[in-house]
Amino acid sequence: MTTIDPEDAAPAPEPMHRLRFEEAGPPCRTELPGGTPAWLVSRYADVRQVLSDPRFGRAQLYAPDAPALSGVPDLVNDPDLMFNQDGPAHLRLRRTLRRAFTPRAVARWRPWIAAIVEELLDRLEARPQPADMVAEFALPLPVAVISRLMGLDESSGDRLRTWSEHAFSDGTHEGEEVASVLREFSTFGADLLAERRRAPGEDLVSGIVAAADEEGGVPEAQLVSLVCGLVVGGHDSTMTMLGNALLYLLGERRETWPRLGADEEAAETVADRLVHLVPLGDDRGSTRHAATDVEVGGVTIPAGAIVLADCGMANRDPEVFPSATLHDLFAPLEAPTLSFGAGPHYCLGAWLARTELQLALHRLAARFPDLRLADPADPVVWRTGTTSRSPRFLGVRW
Repeated sequence: MTTIDPEDAAPAPEPMHRLRFEEAGPPCRTELPGGTPAWLVSRYADVRQVLSDPRFGRAQLYAPDAPALSGVPDLVNDPDLMFNQDGPAHLRLRRTLRRAFTPRAVARWRPWIAAIVEELLDRLEARPQPADMVAEFALPLPVAVISRLMGLDESSGDRLRTWSEHAFSDGTHEGEEVASVLREFSTFGADLLAERRRAPGEDLVSGIVAAADEEGGVPEAQLVSLVCGLVVGGHDSTMTMLGNALLYLLGERRETWPRLGADEEAAETVADRLVHLVPLGDDRGSTRHAATDVEVGGVTIPAGAIVLADCGMANRDPEVFPSATLHDLFAPLEAPTLSFGAGPHYCLGAWLARTELQLALHRLAARFPDLRLADPADPVVWRTGTTSRSPRFLGVRW
């Protein structure tokens, strides 16, 4: 057995709410993790411009002669994924979801989402203490929501987690292992689409099939990637947000808990501020390809350049988000957060994720006003291997 000197061991990662960000500044040259030259854009206005300007696209990042963005296959870098389409191809795919995920649609879902929250809290109340908030709440809530939306069997939760861990792999999984799991996942997506064509229902996948047939010309591979992206993206990000939010609130901002439970509007503000402040993972940038020379923040970014838009730094730009209110969880945001992106690739699930987080925090604080970490001194065991990071286990008492 190899003994590791504690002084040589890698330091434990910081909680996501404690990540340090450099001060936003003008566009400058940088490198991607693999060494590929890029331009870093970090000021709020500049990041919004890059994410909204059609001259900065995603598709060319996957051209045959483009440098690889990842060492192993993953869903995020699948050229067929809607996020990696530009122009008409992207709009055609996005239109297949035009009736879903709107604020009005999510408002109609709110009562049954609230019912799922209450059912999970009933189960939690019956559990022995300490209980694991990840296993009992942060994970099953978004899995139940996306399962209902897409007409999936809730018992498929374990498969969803396996697919997510490999679809969003951070490169630590073996390439062939990831490829094998993603092939299985793609087969699932293709079979699900075929099943809904044979027997359509009221679920989201049936709506995608109907809209794609009406739209015409949507490649099947892109529809499969769209469905797979919704399956894993629809629960992984919410689970991550909720786990990190609870770690922060119960561990360092316990004074906010009474107001969270007593005031639903205040809980909505806190949820928005947490989404803004606490990133999903350590990789904070969103990459784009410059199709032509473009001036951003007084600097000309040349055609063909890869641009890293750092939403984390932009969300802390003091010109937009004053330091006096940045960490005031009950202060409404001074401008729209960039945590969900901006422009044509703005996250489709933003309203759903916000609604789940708001309801979860408010009802949890109302039902369990004495909720606290079981042992605040315990080191956090992180869920690793994916591009998002949150506690693997979060023990609580009440």
